[in-house]
Amino acid sequence: MLSQSQVASEITQLLVRDDITDENRNNQLLSLVYSELKTIAQYKMVSERGNHTLTPTALVHEAYLRLVKDPSLQWQSRKHFFAAAAESMRRILIDSARSKIAVKHGANAKHTQNIDIAKPDDITLDANILDLDRALILLEQKDEHMACVVKLRYFSGLTVDETALALDISARTVNRLWTAARAWLIVHM
Repeated sequence: MLSQSQVASEITQLLVRDDITDENRNNQLLSLVYSELKTIAQYKMVSERGNHTLTPTALVHEAYLRLVKDPSLQWQSRKHFFAAAAESMRRILIDSARSKIAVKHGANAKHTQNIDIAKPDDITLDANILDLDRALILLEQKDEHMACVVKLRYFSGLTVDETALALDISARTVNRLWTAARAWLIVHM
């Protein structure tokens, strides 16, 4: 069994190879990263509404397909790949929340008069993730490093040590950025 650092090294080597076909690389890459992506997705789905239509497996598959379907993407490292995976999962969840809110607010609905329908409780969760997304976009403009830490910690569910490894920075720096980012987001949400 390979250690975490050996797997990380193998992933990086595979991502930067150009002597194999894209299909072969994607198949090998999926076998190396699938369990880690699935863990990330499961962690993220815990904080989603209970009746979410996406499963962790579907989230992983959708995110992975988005990452590998564009042959022009060139991965520089494991860090680059997992940052892109976190961003892809975030966008999928944001798109899902937006479409759920749009439907609840009457998109594509047949409108009638004198009907009073109470909003379900899960609309608050969808609205909260959209508020977080708006604040995160602002944070990204202010400080990309803080925004990246938030994406990896919150949307990917990585620990401080895993985030430090993914970003190639110290755990102490991750803690500092995470604390500052949370404070900034609380003010701006």
